[in-house]
Amino acid sequence: MSRTVLSKKDKEKAIRRLLIQAPPGEFVNAFDDLCLLIRDEKLMHHQGECAGHQHCQKYYVPLYIDGNAVLLSHHNVVGDFRFFDYHTKLSFKFDLLQNQLKDIRSHGIIRNETEYLRNVVLCALKLYVNDHYPTGNCNVLRKTVKKREFLIACIEDHSYETGNFWNGLWKSKWVFQVNPFLTQVTGRIFVQAHFFKNVNLHIEISKDLKESMEIVNQAQLALSFARLVEEQENKFQAAVLEELQELSNEALRRILRRDLPVTRTLIDWQRILSDLNLVMYPKLGYVIYSRSVLCNWII
Repeated sequence: MSRTVLSKKDKEKAIRRLLIQAPPGEFVNAFDDLCLLIRDEKLMHHQGECAGHQHCQKYYVPLYIDGNAVLLSHHNVVGDFRFFDYHTKLSFKFDLLQNQLKDIRSHGIIRNETEYLRNVVLCALKLYVNDHYPTGNCNVLRKTVKKREFLIACIEDHSYETGNFWNGLWKSKWVFQVNPFLTQVTGRIFVQAHFFKNVNLHIEISKDLKESMEIVNQAQLALSFARLVEEQENKFQAAVLEELQELSNEALRRILRRDLPVTRTLIDWQRILSDLNLVMYPKLGYVIYSRSVLCNWII
């Protein structure tokens, strides 16, 4: 059987594609596995840097600079693989493989009314995130497009349990233009989970939203925005849980040969075992249960 040899360019594309497909929290694991197959340290290091930069943007990888959470996304990229942090006013490169900042530089920002509004919205959003997420992080960024000012709010929370064979991520993005009186909020919520014990199961769920929001003043805008995010994310979470429950029930019905009674109550197995009247036949090696007790148990 003939063996196809990939060109260097095709090999680079394949490596980068595989690394970008790595689920949240598993980029380094995927990189290490590929290193064992490729056995080209220089090639892997270069492709790992490029793919790691995209991975950070895709999944809002959080960093902590001077105790302040920074979410890496394409909204705070300033070119040449660099990110920018509004709080510390620093730009930097981030090496995902080494988990460290590199080439840190100062980066000024324009102090205007939009910057003040950004801080007010960030404070309101932090209150919401701290109240609803176990280890959540959030950022509010600024963008100017054709002389129009936009605020972009990013939220991220994750639980990486590789030792228990699962990882999960929740992220959302909310964009609105700084307009007087009325503005439209565009949002996207994204959830991804990966289970890899005995099976390799990927779950990805997302939803796009558009809502209008009135603007009276900056304080009112910040509170209204936080309430809007809370309402929409709560609805999304409830819908996801309902869909997963229906999916689980449907899967069980297909797997099982007959429906089993579901009581959704805790069963006290010790009490049941003590109440059962057992008769052991040593030679046959099986147990006969009292019919009355067994019927009551099933009912």
